[in-house]
Amino acid sequence: MNSSLKQPLLTIAAAATSALAVWTVAVPVAGIDLTVRMGDGTSTVGPLMIVLTSVLAALSGWILLAILRRRSPRAERVWPIVAPGVLAASLTGPSNSAVGVSSTLILVLLHLTVGAVVILGLRPRPTPTTT
Repeated sequence: MNSSLKQPLLTIAAAATSALAVWTVAVPVAGIDLTVRMGDGTSTVGPLMIVLTSVLAALSGWILLAILRRRSPRAERVWPIVAPGVLAASLTGPSNSAVGVSSTLILVLLHLTVGAVVILGLRPRPTPTTT
């Protein structure tokens, strides 16, 4: 596998796996009803939605990092500032769409879990300089 793809692909897999682990503990094990508002009704958040959403979030992080790398020679300095800001903005979703306190808390935990995995997993490593 191409070494430049290994880190992002592992990060995407880790984001999906960690989100699914949080969902598993919260929903089937703890019995929390994870429900969100969608349009005029509500919808229960299942494992497929958890995996797809976390994969899309991680892919979005990878795209953002690629843009930063093309636009800034200091992407490794910019990423730790920009990425948490994007994560903070994403937290408005659970507060606006969750049905009930327990759903809100679990959705916030899911956002923070996936965000932490993506931010740490995709953080740019400085390229080694040859001497």
